[in-house]
Amino acid sequence: MPDVRSDKDCRRLIAALRKPVYRGCFALTYAYGLRISEAVTLPLKAIDAKQMVLSVIGKGNKQRALPLTESILDMLREVWKTHRSDRWLFPSRRIVTSLPDATARNAFYNARNECGFDHNFRPHSLRHSFATHMLQQGVDIRIIQMLLGHSSIRSTEIYTHLTEPLRDDLRKLLDQTTDGLFEGKGVNHG
Repeated sequence: MPDVRSDKDCRRLIAALRKPVYRGCFALTYAYGLRISEAVTLPLKAIDAKQMVLSVIGKGNKQRALPLTESILDMLREVWKTHRSDRWLFPSRRIVTSLPDATARNAFYNARNECGFDHNFRPHSLRHSFATHMLQQGVDIRIIQMLLGHSSIRSTEIYTHLTEPLRDDLRKLLDQTTDGLFEGKGVNHG
């Protein structure tokens, strides 16, 4: 089962990241369900502010175009003002290279520990949480497949697991539809 966290927990962890580059990187990871490797290597040219599109290169060098929101674009602009790299959205300290995956992970783990979350909460948990929250909000699984960059729907189907809120809703529905079933209410015993 994928490690899925509540929206509140994901936001709490992201808020605990003090440096704007780290906070922006993981905010984007959660907002779009990106893999950490996709987020840390995003070049500035990935942003098309006119078309409001974010171009992401995923596994297998496959490109996907994600719709940018005003709030995400504003956040990316604010992060850029802190480093002004002419190449990377999330640069390393030296500015000339992208943020190393290991550096981003260490920042995540430090924030996780500061928040008191268990060790199962990893950067990929943000991706799992994004996909699960989208499903819970009724987004079609094929749209989620596209957003995640999965080539096969089978890869996306792991998010259709019954989460706690979905189990509770299903239990209520089953309670309603099975109430009195055994007693035979309304059945003619001839």
